[in-house]
Amino acid sequence: MKALAVTTLLVIANCAIAAPDPLAQWPQWRGPLATGEAPQAKPPVSWAEDHNVRWKTPLPGIGVSTPIVWDDRIIVTASVPIGEQLTSPGPSPGAHDNMAARHKHKFLVMAVNRRDGSVLWDCLAATQQPHETTHRSSSWASASPVTDGEHIVAFFGSAGVCGLTMAGELMWHKDLGNMRTKHGHGEGSSPALYGNRVIVNWDHEGDSFVVCLDKRTGEELWRRERIEPTSWSTPIVVVHKDRLQAIVSATNRVRAYDLETGDDIWACGGLSGNVVASPVAGNGYVYAGSSYEHQAMLGIPLATAKGDITGTRAVAWHRRAQTPYVPSPLLYGDELYFIRHIQGFITCLDAKSGRTHYGSERLPGLRRVYASPVGAAGRVYVMGRGGLTYVLKRGPKFEVLAHNQLEDVFSASPVPVGNELYLRGHDNLYCIVENNP
Repeated sequence: MKALAVTTLLVIANCAIAAPDPLAQWPQWRGPLATGEAPQAKPPVSWAEDHNVRWKTPLPGIGVSTPIVWDDRIIVTASVPIGEQLTSPGPSPGAHDNMAARHKHKFLVMAVNRRDGSVLWDCLAATQQPHETTHRSSSWASASPVTDGEHIVAFFGSAGVCGLTMAGELMWHKDLGNMRTKHGHGEGSSPALYGNRVIVNWDHEGDSFVVCLDKRTGEELWRRERIEPTSWSTPIVVVHKDRLQAIVSATNRVRAYDLETGDDIWACGGLSGNVVASPVAGNGYVYAGSSYEHQAMLGIPLATAKGDITGTRAVAWHRRAQTPYVPSPLLYGDELYFIRHIQGFITCLDAKSGRTHYGSERLPGLRRVYASPVGAAGRVYVMGRGGLTYVLKRGPKFEVLAHNQLEDVFSASPVPVGNELYLRGHDNLYCIVENNP
């Protein structure tokens, strides 16, 4: 495994799995370490529509959820409107910039062949009319699936969570109810998977909870009520001193639960409302950030995290400027990279001390950024919605290596695997690889 000479190791699945090397995959929303780093990937530095594109495959629905990759296949989700126009659900309180749900939707999980971009299979997880609007920049299938090479788990919020085989057979489907998201802006937290346990964050404008399911059957193993408004952050699972912690970032508290029992371990306040960015962990620390009513980022050492540590010395550092809103941070070795709000500015910190290496540095032409930065081969990849991607040199000094333009809208995050880079636009899935005409 990667040289993490610490007592804390972030993992997403039981290592006794079919693939020979889980670190060579991209099995969940933020990669094999759930930090945004692909430790074994060597993707290209430059590309364009007519340069280094192996294939470009149109996909149904609006491509918002980030794909995952396991061995020879790419797994994506989609919601596809079907049938005649229906009466749309009414607007949610405070609704703005939303899309109405005027049709029934097919909620799909699909597998795409890495070699040529062909669709290997698609599985219908549910068919229903969404009960609520979603933001115009989003879709009704915004969460990434997760896999361990044996099972796939996909989460469609109010359309349910489901388990599939790697061959696309639907094994189970569980209805957790209807979410009521803030401003009707939609559902987007992705599930986390460790061993046989799936963690789902159900923070909304109702009775919030976090739930643990059995990946094989969908059986509920435990559930914990939460006093939290809507959050869109994805849980992570961390091992610290042989104890498994499920960590969820939210408005009132970042909280850690015992993965086996659901018991509280620690909690820490200090973030803003509308928490979207997922936390990351490594080097014995957890890092969580937000940027809505105010800007905040926390560096929390797990060695001192017990009980409610809000405002105590158990928090190593607290940052109050240039913090992320939609894009999640990238933890790359000892460096923490993040986007300012959703704007084309990037900051790099020393992760343990919180000391600024650089930033926020402007990335010209990069405007709205929903995709999260990723790291591979000593480089940092930052993609804007307009299809412009900056490639930066990893390290404490700001250095641009390249910037590349594609003709699509991009909300999903880049996915580096092997020598390839997968980029999911709203309309197309791209495979970028060196030395393609």
